[in-house]
Amino acid sequence: MNQVESRPLRYFVAVAEELNFARAAERVGIAPPALSRAISGLEAELGVRLFERTTRHVVLTEPGASLLGDVRDALLALDAATNRARRRADAADSPLVLAVKADVEGGLLEDVLAVYRAEHAAVPVEIAFTGWREQAGLLRSGDADVAIVVEPFDTTSLDHEPLMSESQRLAVPASHPFADNPRLRMADVESRYVQAGPDTHVYVPRGAQRPHFTDVTQMLRQIELGHMVSLLPESLARRTTRSQLRWCQVVDAPELSFAVAWPRRSHSLATAAFVRAATAVAAERTGTPASDGVAVPADARMQA
Repeated sequence: MNQVESRPLRYFVAVAEELNFARAAERVGIAPPALSRAISGLEAELGVRLFERTTRHVVLTEPGASLLGDVRDALLALDAATNRARRRADAADSPLVLAVKADVEGGLLEDVLAVYRAEHAAVPVEIAFTGWREQAGLLRSGDADVAIVVEPFDTTSLDHEPLMSESQRLAVPASHPFADNPRLRMADVESRYVQAGPDTHVYVPRGAQRPHFTDVTQMLRQIELGHMVSLLPESLARRTTRSQLRWCQVVDAPELSFAVAWPRRSHSLATAAFVRAATAVAAERTGTPASDGVAVPADARMQA
C-alpha cells in the first residue's frame, strides 16, 4: 500500500476529536462534503472503517480508536521536525532553545549554562521563558530543544533525567496571621484556603476566584494585596526580598522535583551536551556522584 499523506490524517484527527463532520470541517477549513470524501478515501486506502456514521451521530470504530493515538504521535513528530528545521534555517548559529519557567528551575539555570558553555558541542542558547507546565508542549511541537521541568509532567514523546528536589515556602502578605508562625502545616493552609485548581501551587480564600497574573512579579503583588497565597520554590524565596511579603516554612509541604527533558527523537549533540551539564550541576548540588548512565539522545551519545 502506498504511504498515506498527512493531510487526510489531519482530517481524521479533527473528526475523531470533534465527532461531528460540520465542526471538524470548520476546524480544518474545508467544506463538509469534501471532508467526508477525504475520510472515505482514507478508509478505502487503509481497508478499514474508521467511523460509524448516521445522520445524528459519529462514533469511532475500534480500528479508528486504535489508529488515533498513533496518528497523533506521528503528526506531532512531523510538525516538530518541520519546526526544528525551519528554526535552524532561520538562524545562522542554530541556537539551542531552552524552555524554562522563570524562577522555577531550582536555582540551577545560571550554573548549568556556565557548565554547558564549556562543552565541546555547545552552541548559543536561546531561553524561552514559559508559563507553568508549558515546557513539555514546546518540546513536542519542536519550538524548544530541551527544558528544565517540574515533575510530574506529560512525558509523551519525551525523554528526561531527574535533577534534584527542593523544598517550598508559603508566600503570604507581611500582615498575615501566618507570617509569625515558624512551623506551619498544610492543614493550617487548607483551613483558610482552597487550591485554585488541579496541579497548582496557588491557594485562594474559599469562594474566591484565582487572581489574574502572567509572571512572578504580578503573582507576588497579588499575594501582597491579600488575594492569594502560594507555595513557591525555596530558591525563589532566597533571592526575593520584599517588605510586604513573608516566606513561611510549611513542614509537610510537597517538594518540587526538577528534571531535564528533551524530544525522544532528538539526535542533537548540543542537546546531549546540555543534558550532561544539567545532570553534572545537579549531582554537585546534591552531593551525589554523577551517573555515567545518563540518558542522552542516542545518536548524540554515540558521536560525543
